[in-house]
Amino acid sequence: MSDAAEPSVTPNQTDNSDVVGELEDISKKIVEVRSAIGRIIFGQQSVVEETLVTLLAGGHVLLIGVPGLGKTRLVETLGTVLGLDERRVQFTPDLMPADILGSEVLEEGEGGKRAFRFIQGPVFCQLLMADEINRASPRTQSALLQAMQERRVSVAGHYHDLPAPFHVLATQNPLEQEGTYPLPEAQLDRFLMQVNIDYPQLAAEREILTATTGSEEATPQQVMSADELQNAQRVVRHVPVGDSVMAAILELVRSGRPNSSDIPEVIEHVAWGPGPRASQALMLAVRARAVIGGRLAPSIDDVLALAQPVLRHRMALNFAARAEGVTLEKIIDKLASRIG
Repeated sequence: MSDAAEPSVTPNQTDNSDVVGELEDISKKIVEVRSAIGRIIFGQQSVVEETLVTLLAGGHVLLIGVPGLGKTRLVETLGTVLGLDERRVQFTPDLMPADILGSEVLEEGEGGKRAFRFIQGPVFCQLLMADEINRASPRTQSALLQAMQERRVSVAGHYHDLPAPFHVLATQNPLEQEGTYPLPEAQLDRFLMQVNIDYPQLAAEREILTATTGSEEATPQQVMSADELQNAQRVVRHVPVGDSVMAAILELVRSGRPNSSDIPEVIEHVAWGPGPRASQALMLAVRARAVIGGRLAPSIDDVLALAQPVLRHRMALNFAARAEGVTLEKIIDKLASRIG
């Protein structure tokens, strides 16, 4: 009789309680991560948040901004704070795929026996900074595309797995267009977010001057490990998404496609819209943003906050729109107003 009176616990309930506990621990750890980054990077709260959302979601980031806004410093700081093996590659027109992926060399061993040995390139790291990615040739961009999508590379017919986790944080300069190769739509779509970096506010720039021109400069400190980041990425995928949030994601993405939208601005001005990968990116990103915010489930506010960085590189304006001065930001704001 006493046994029957005891409350029963189903496996799902146990799993849910475990996930809730892990989410709380991850949220606390992310607070420490943001604090550690904030001691090095000043006045870029939205940039840091969107980048952390992308990493928690397991994706890649395209950073857009003029020179000198701290893009390289942000990547270096993230590598240290998150305990990731970080490498940097300066992309140039003469950069070859082997310069990134690695190559096979013929070696002669004992007894004169010859064999090929694979020498890993800089892509074999956990956090790769691809600096000025649009300066590389399409052939080199395609080599990086495979690494981003498959988390492995193919050299001389053999596959080589990349370390886990693996993230690409690529930078692109919006001003210097000579000698560049526009990124193909397929590669742009592989970036979970495009994060635009603007000039700092006055107070933040004053902090930058004080912190970086004195006799001592702060250095980043490790807060997480690669294993902890991988575990956080696993837990993020268990965050439940309500029907209303999923409906908002689908409405936002599908209304941005000219062939299925009922919004006049989209039909008239958009050449091509976001594909299903945009919906997948939003689904993961809103989960990660909820975790960063210490919440157990995402809301429509998360969808609205991430609409711009997730969609802006997955849509293109037609010639008439560019001639009339229409911007993608205005189009995406119009899409977001339908669900907000």
